[in-house]
Amino acid sequence: MSQCPECGNALECTAESGQCWCMQYPNILPPAAGDNLSCLCKTCLAKHINEKLESLYQEYSTNDLIRLAKPYREQKELVEGLDYTIERGFYVFSAWYHLRRGSCCGNGCRHCPYGKAEPSGYNNVG
Repeated sequence: MSQCPECGNALECTAESGQCWCMQYPNILPPAAGDNLSCLCKTCLAKHINEKLESLYQEYSTNDLIRLAKPYREQKELVEGLDYTIERGFYVFSAWYHLRRGSCCGNGCRHCPYGKAEPSGYNNVG
């Protein structure tokens, strides 16, 4: 057990075993010079990845982003704070989740990275 250097919460890193929870998260954060390479808790790691994703959404085409997300497509377990948030009791899927899907579902989701699709007949909070 150790502590997250960002928030001080306790965390357990099992990366050396090859089965750490953090391996569910996209590997898109190259260490920058001077970065603290310590493990982060789930909340802080999701925050850093979301910040990086926001910049990638501005820099890359949708097709490039789909290729970035493709290795995570078979991952069944959703990661709160990265794949979705919960608002008023509803799951709100992130652009990252939709990129992992690989295509637009056509439901007019709020964070759809594929453009503005018209909802298919019902109110979707995704």
